[in-house]
Amino acid sequence: MHGTHDRRVRLVALLLVAGLLTGLAASVSAATPLPTCKVADTLTKYRSYSDWNRSILDLTYRLSSTYKPTDLTSTSNAGLNSGYSVRKHIVADLKAMAAAAKAAGARFSVQSAFRSYATQKSTFQYWVDLHGYATALKESARAGHSEHQLGTTLDLRSYGGSAPWNHTDWATTKAGAWLKANAYKYGFLMSYPKGKTTVTCYTYEPWHYRYVGRARAKTIKESGLTLREFLWREQTTPTATAVPTPTPVPLPTLRPRPTA
Repeated sequence: MHGTHDRRVRLVALLLVAGLLTGLAASVSAATPLPTCKVADTLTKYRSYSDWNRSILDLTYRLSSTYKPTDLTSTSNAGLNSGYSVRKHIVADLKAMAAAAKAAGARFSVQSAFRSYATQKSTFQYWVDLHGYATALKESARAGHSEHQLGTTLDLRSYGGSAPWNHTDWATTKAGAWLKANAYKYGFLMSYPKGKTTVTCYTYEPWHYRYVGRARAKTIKESGLTLREFLWREQTTPTATAVPTPTPVPLPTLRPRPTA
């Protein structure tokens, strides 16, 4: 009699576990696959000024032509060269990063920062005229698709040096190497790392850094994902829902076995 009872208890327990696993599988699904690098003009999902660290901008997704932060300030406020603008909230970390790089003998300057829709339109056309449309798509963003329009992205160069793209690999210079290893500690990430063109949609740019905040930059760095991959996964992964505890199935009443 005890053996029969134990088997029934085990069977009920297995049924409960199976129900829990089935419910969990139904409530949690993988993120939508990263889209291919396709030329289109779709407004990005997160496009308000407060979405600066989660806006996806690539060949497909863009900001509006009127997007222009109202809190832009000169990069000179971060102890860097003037003539360029960034949003005020990134200045403190940009200043700290510039000071640390200078102390390490890896001083850098700003090559470019905020670009309006109109400026980006001219910039893209410059590269089209220089290298043709197909190549320009990989090395420059069309108007509305550039991270520079966010006001939180900079192109950097070595202090006193020429444009970073004039180097075979700017990441091998003192400033470039220091930023590659340390920028994330100050909230900045290289948007287009080496060997990742198929997922970032753009060619390697070791001078292009986007600010996402220190804690967020550390999380993304440790994930091993590119910025585009991380943001896409973040905004397309469904939130897991709590699985209700199944109602226990009552055990059948065991009656005494009649004796002869």
